[in-house]
Amino acid sequence: MVTLGREASGGRILPMGDRALLLEVGSLDDVLDLRDRLEASRPDGIVDLVPGARTVLVRVDPAVLSLGAAQAWVAGAKTDAASAAAASGPLVELDVVYDGADLAETAVLLGVSADELVRRHAAAEWTVAFTGFAPGFAYLVSHEWTFEVPRLASPRTRVPAGSVGLAGVFSGAYPRETPGGWRLIGTTSTPLWSPDAASPALLPPGARVRFRRAEKASPESGAVAPVETDAARSGIRVIQSGLLATIQDRGREGAASLGVSRSGALDRTALGVANRLVGNRDVAAGVEVTMGGFRAVAERDLWFAVTGAWGPVRLGGHEVDPYTALEWRAGEELHLDWFAHGARAYLAVRGGVDAPVVLGSRATDRLAGIGAAPLAAGSTVAVGDDVAGPIPVAPPAPWGTPHDDELEIELAPGPRADWFAPSALRALFDETWTVSSAADRVGMRLDGTELVRTRDGELPSEGMVPGALQVPPSGRPTILLADGPVTGGYPVIAVATDAALDLLAQARPGTRLRFRHARPPA
Repeated sequence: MVTLGREASGGRILPMGDRALLLEVGSLDDVLDLRDRLEASRPDGIVDLVPGARTVLVRVDPAVLSLGAAQAWVAGAKTDAASAAAASGPLVELDVVYDGADLAETAVLLGVSADELVRRHAAAEWTVAFTGFAPGFAYLVSHEWTFEVPRLASPRTRVPAGSVGLAGVFSGAYPRETPGGWRLIGTTSTPLWSPDAASPALLPPGARVRFRRAEKASPESGAVAPVETDAARSGIRVIQSGLLATIQDRGREGAASLGVSRSGALDRTALGVANRLVGNRDVAAGVEVTMGGFRAVAERDLWFAVTGAWGPVRLGGHEVDPYTALEWRAGEELHLDWFAHGARAYLAVRGGVDAPVVLGSRATDRLAGIGAAPLAAGSTVAVGDDVAGPIPVAPPAPWGTPHDDELEIELAPGPRADWFAPSALRALFDETWTVSSAADRVGMRLDGTELVRTRDGELPSEGMVPGALQVPPSGRPTILLADGPVTGGYPVIAVATDAALDLLAQARPGTRLRFRHARPPA
């Protein structure tokens, strides 16, 4: 049980659902110090330490370490020699051409010449305070940098990879092309994110950075290209992908401090059942199909199973049962028609889908742009050898049609409930909410009563978890899902429990949600 607002080493321990704590301190310097102290004494069971502007998110594996034990560890963390050594990270030098589109205008805003702005930026030694909305995107701070730069009033829809920018007290460089509202002052050709490398992020938290003024930038910017599946071991050829079909497994834990979300199957239970039906290990990858409309042909004899959302499943033109291991002969077409109930089905083939492993997972992360590209007509899907044993004689568990008219979702406390009026907390649990059409693997926006805030202004960027109910100024909450960002700037009023995430995976536009308080852990 997490005690709201409990003091810990000069800060507060705030609840963040049933598998995380948010540690709030007074300044960014305190964040860096706290992160180093925690890293120096990190016990088994701590999945991630994610620093933010005023917080450190601690994500816990409760099978190894209880949330209460994690809270006791946090409260007792002390500075020692090891943490002091950790505070001085490696030095990385980045060559930068100061040719940014906003350089001249930013200099005018700050009351200096463009040359003076460049000189100060290159003269400062920067430190990676935390990572943000994209893998490898580092928020850099420096005691030698005295400016605070306003973000663009209208963010760009496309910021090229390698762009160096300023926002607030931070500097940073974009590892890949994304939207963004930072003011661009230069370009670096240095690759900032290499998912196949042993250390994929060039700028991890704690690293020191210096910018070196260069004369010319290479046109190659270090963007991360989508990875295609290996056609050499093809087992499936996609004819029609439907609304969205991606390769997913259990996801990648432990990379949030690099800006990488967990990703993986939204309905982990359904994928696990599909894998067991065909004798795979639970960690094997399969195909996640959203809303149906998927067609594929086997290029060799296979065994398969379909679980999760319900709709007609046809093999060779004949309807077959879900939740059953079936033989799929070479040349036969498998058709997952549009789903009548639920939102996501899982196709497992014996041996599992063989796709490139990025940070320990084959999962496709659409927000981060890592993993195999979403499947499309003509895509070939390789089959691996991720087998645990023979195909079981009987199904591993009973199954039924997913309930998607109204779902009851358990909510654990969130860290920013005190930002909201008492009426908002009552409405959250008393009202019925509806999943809007703005729903995907990143998150789902809910329609319902406006949740009234009692505190205005922006929240400094802080760590997020799947299931977090962020509330933007509109007052309508959004539930973050597996591909959601690892940090965010909207207050989190509550967090769906880890067990509830599989239920939310099957919610479709129009599904009604009723929230209830989660039972405290035993």
